[in-house]
Amino acid sequence: MGIEKHLKITGVSTVSWKDAVVQTVNEAAKTLDYICSVKVLDQRAKIEGRKLVEYYVDLELSFVIDRDRD
Repeated sequence: MGIEKHLKITGVSTVSWKDAVVQTVNEAAKTLDYICSVKVLDQRAKIEGRKLVEYYVDLELSFVIDRDRD
């Protein structure tokens, strides 16, 4: 039986919400093994003037715990 752990993290991009998700998952994958799913919990943006300048996403990452790891 596999056990999953869930981690809530926030990411940011100056391009789009989608880019914020992709960048955040890629960055998390550098230090977390066995990431198996992502859930977008919230999205928001920073506005300067009349333009969106930063896109924020709150994510829940799930990863499998490896019991056989040394």
